[in-house]
Amino acid sequence: MTEYLIRRLLQSVLVLFLITILTFALIHAAPGGPTQIFLAPGLSPEAGKVQAHNLGLDQPVYVQYGKWIGGLLKGDLGHTFKNNIPVGDILWPRIKNTVVLMAAAWLLSLIIAIPWGIYNSTREYGISDHASNFVSYLGFAMPTFWFGILLQQWFALKWDLLPLSDMYDMDKQGDFGNLMLHLVLPVTVLSLGFLAGYVKYSRSSMLEVLGQDYIRTARAKGLKEGKVVFRHALRNALIPIITILGLDLPILVGGATLTESVFNWPGMGRLFVEMANAREYSVLMSITLVVSVIVILGNLLADILYAVVDPRVQYGRGGGSA
Repeated sequence: MTEYLIRRLLQSVLVLFLITILTFALIHAAPGGPTQIFLAPGLSPEAGKVQAHNLGLDQPVYVQYGKWIGGLLKGDLGHTFKNNIPVGDILWPRIKNTVVLMAAAWLLSLIIAIPWGIYNSTREYGISDHASNFVSYLGFAMPTFWFGILLQQWFALKWDLLPLSDMYDMDKQGDFGNLMLHLVLPVTVLSLGFLAGYVKYSRSSMLEVLGQDYIRTARAKGLKEGKVVFRHALRNALIPIITILGLDLPILVGGATLTESVFNWPGMGRLFVEMANAREYSVLMSITLVVSVIVILGNLLADILYAVVDPRVQYGRGGGSA
């Protein structure tokens, strides 16, 4: 396992390096490029060239990339073009806010979906199974931004039960109870889509395992149904679910972007939209890098959980599982 983890970490570093090259190249290939921000009304072309020179934007792309990656290795994410503010000072607080939102939505989805899917697999086509199908269709079909606006209209504007937007009230910064109130609506929006998928994945995975010969043998020996489901079937059924969890991380970040914009949540997704409009490419690259790290770590964690959930999974010298 240790050898496998070291190999995967080295592969992850290589993937991140390639992502930085691709992102840097795409940003500079975009119409106008980073220098477009200096072409403001009333600013002479000469003044724009001077500013671009001061920031090193008139140098060859490979030189700019070398300076950026060198600073990154030292922990320096660069500075904004317009105000010369360190990117880290802008980005790190937003990452914390996005992690709070994502973690709450993800945990809520898993806590509800996996037990619900397991229950439905033991009572096919019952009332609970049909209800989960309705929730799944609703979650897959309903646009995230529309659902968020709908909840705002009902629970914030019409009934005045929950806050309309933001992370805290103006006079309650840092208050945990106030944060929980502001989390209700955006977490509901984010978790619905994942709840829809996880319930169906859990149900179908459990049904497949419950149809195996060793499950029939366990039942024939007279084991109680709860023991058959949770001790013999659940571990094998969790492996496909773990795979889906790792693959859903980028979707969760993308969904958070829309949700943060609707609810004015001060997170990384909303920051990406703001910086894209402002053409602050150094911030955009840093956000892309952070999201890439999250996705890679999520997939690595999924691989580790395979061996934890199912002891038969062993990572050998070839890097595969046996």
